[in-house]
Amino acid sequence: QVQLVESGGGLVQAGGSLRLSCAASGRTANRSSMGWFRQAPGKEREFVAAVSWSEGATRYYADSVKGRFTMSRDNAKNTVYLQMNTLKPEDTAVYYCAADSRARVGEEPDEYDYWGQGTEVTVSS
Repeated sequence: QVQLVESGGGLVQAGGSLRLSCAASGRTANRSSMGWFRQAPGKEREFVAAVSWSEGATRYYADSVKGRFTMSRDNAKNTVYLQMNTLKPEDTAVYYCAADSRARVGEEPDEYDYWGQGTEVTVSS
């Protein structure tokens, strides 16, 4: 079992920045690949970023956030981060942290076993 708790969401103006955090706990937390997804009202959940379990290893980003968002992880703290810069109104969504205990670093929601409760990000124009 892995438990995930997100924090750091809020309201920000377009062009601003936010950093989301996801604290993981559980026996396999630090060997799981981790992902960030988001879901805007009326839309399906979509992939944002993912990172493999070893620090400094593989990262993937959705095209819509490349160059603006950076995902990192600190295994000593069992925490992953999503630094979001140059935010746009279309980034408005509930952001979810997810863990894949099979460490596949996928882009599909159903590849992830565990999910946090989500943190809301609102970007005003």
